[in-house]
Amino acid sequence: MSTHSPLQVGRPVLYDHHPAPASFLEDVLRGLSIQPRAIPPKYFYDQAGSQLFEAICELPEYYLTRTEIGLFKRFGHEMAQCLGKGRVLVEFGSGSSTKIRLLLQALQPAAYVPIDISREHLYQSARTLAADFPEVAIHAVCADYSHPLELPESLAGMSRVGFFPGSSIGNFEPREAEKFLAHMATLLGVGSGLLIGVDLKKDSAILEAAYNDRREITAAFNLNLLKRINRELDADFNLAGFTHHAFYNRAPGRVEMHLISRKEQTVHLDGQSFHFQDGGSIHTENSYKYTIEEFQRLAHAAGFHSERVWTDDDELFSVHYLSLNG
Repeated sequence: MSTHSPLQVGRPVLYDHHPAPASFLEDVLRGLSIQPRAIPPKYFYDQAGSQLFEAICELPEYYLTRTEIGLFKRFGHEMAQCLGKGRVLVEFGSGSSTKIRLLLQALQPAAYVPIDISREHLYQSARTLAADFPEVAIHAVCADYSHPLELPESLAGMSRVGFFPGSSIGNFEPREAEKFLAHMATLLGVGSGLLIGVDLKKDSAILEAAYNDRREITAAFNLNLLKRINRELDADFNLAGFTHHAFYNRAPGRVEMHLISRKEQTVHLDGQSFHFQDGGSIHTENSYKYTIEEFQRLAHAAGFHSERVWTDDDELFSVHYLSLNG
C-alpha cells in the first residue's frame, strides 16, 4: 500500500492551468468562421457568467438544480456508501456549493479536488469550503476539465472517485460525451467510481420554460458571452443587436441555445469582419436529454458499469453511480 505525507488542511491549495487567452481567441474566431456559427459553451463561465448561472439555478422554471439537490438530500447516504469514505473526491466543474456540501458532509473524503475553468469563482468557493470543512484537504485546479489533465502529485496513488453533477454531460455531443467519460475513467483509474447527474427526456414545455425564464436571467447569461468577448478579445459586438433563443429540438433530443442577430450587421474581431444577416445565429449551447437506458449504454461504451440510479418521483432528473472495475 502506498504511503503519503499528510495533506494540507485548513486552507486550499490552488493550481492555475487556465487556458491561455490565445485559445479563447482561436476558438471564437473558428466558431464565427464556420457555418452554422457556434462558440463552445465553456466560455460562458467568467466570474459574471458563473454568478448568473447560480442565479439561474434558483429560478422556479429551472427544475434541474432543486430536483438534483432533492435527490442528494433524500438518497445522499446511499450515494456516499457507493463512493466510499477516505478517498479523493474529484469534481468536474465547481458550480453551486449546495450539492458538494451535502456530499462532503456524508462522504468524509481524504481530499476534495474541484476542477473548473472560472478561476475567481473556483478559488472563492474553495476558500469558503476550506473554512467550513477544515478536516478536508482541498486542492482547487483551474483548468478546462474537458481536456486531458493530471491531478496534483501530492494525490498520486490515492484512491479516487468522481463527481459530475448538474447534467453538464448533456453539453457534449453524444460521441464527445462518450470520449469525455472515457477521459474521466482514465483520470480516476480502475477501482474508482463516478457519481453523475443526467437530465431526463420529458415534455418539451417543461424543457423550454427552463431555458426561457420569465426574468430573462438565462438571456443575460447567454448575452454575457458576447460581453466577455468584447472585454477580453476587443471585439465590437452590439449586445442590443442580439437576442437569446432556446428551444427543444426533439429529433436529436436536445435543448439548443442561440444568440440571434436582430438586424443585418458586421462584427469585428482581431482584424477580421463577420457579417450577420437579420436572424443569423450563433449556436452557444446544446443540452442533451437522455432516457436512463440511453445514458447507461453511453456510459458502458466509455468503460463504466452502471451500479445504481436514483430519480425523483416525477422522473425529471436522474443521478447515476458508475463503477470502473477493470
